[in-house]
Amino acid sequence: MNQYRFKRSFSADSNLSNKLFDLVEVVFPGLGELTECGRKLGASWEDASTPFIRFHDDIAVTHVGVLEIPMQIMGQAVTVGGVHGVCTRSEFRRRGYYREVIEEVLQYCDKRYQTLVLTTPNPDFYTPFGFRKLEEYVFKIRWDSQSSRDGFRILNFDDAKDLKLLHRLLETRTPVSNIVGVVKEKAVFCFNEGSRPLYYAEDLDLIACMEIEDTKLHLFDIVATQICSLKEIIDRIPQTIEEVTIYFSPELLDAGDIRAFPHLFDETVLMVRGKFAAEGEKFMLPRSARC
Repeated sequence: MNQYRFKRSFSADSNLSNKLFDLVEVVFPGLGELTECGRKLGASWEDASTPFIRFHDDIAVTHVGVLEIPMQIMGQAVTVGGVHGVCTRSEFRRRGYYREVIEEVLQYCDKRYQTLVLTTPNPDFYTPFGFRKLEEYVFKIRWDSQSSRDGFRILNFDDAKDLKLLHRLLETRTPVSNIVGVVKEKAVFCFNEGSRPLYYAEDLDLIACMEIEDTKLHLFDIVATQICSLKEIIDRIPQTIEEVTIYFSPELLDAGDIRAFPHLFDETVLMVRGKFAAEGEKFMLPRSARC
């Protein structure tokens, strides 16, 4: 048995990459499709993640990955370490492999980041290693709009122009919130959002990560060089909107009477280790940045 120690990228080692994704696909079926989607969008897991892998007879049995996420937290630029892809083959669990790997990960990260984040449905796996749970919130507002003009189109990533547009806005985006927002990050965004419809408003030069359910708008993220008002977004949706749920701090949306509610996003808990200046504030880490 041997431990494969960290390497900034494994994109040049297809053998290693294949072994890792064999493991990931066994533990998280379907995840391979999402990683392939990010690859096609020019923001691959392999280029962004530092892998920590435990092998048994040349088979990858445990993995913990580390990504860098450039964020703005309470108005300050912070590069956060994102812990992701944590998994162990079922037949190799309860042998101490996860503890061995996560302890090496933390030694690596403590030299580089003041803050680590992760999202998980199993917080008890991480509390022994200094991670703590943070409460998150969704933000709701009643709305009264009639059918408006159709100001959005869905991006087509088979079109090189739309792909270039996505990269330009991700590289130059302003944080969606001054409380907790993300800047200049591609890999996590493309993994989380690249298989979903992304809506582009040309006159606003804005990408909206959103879903519409009957007359309810769910707004998950905005990628733009300048954040516009919520009204400007809704004015470009060609149907009646009666309620809006926002999955990030909405203070930049100029939207009036928005109410905050504690919320467990997709049954996952946000956990942090180290400093986190927004602790105690009402916020949510956007879906596009969750790892």
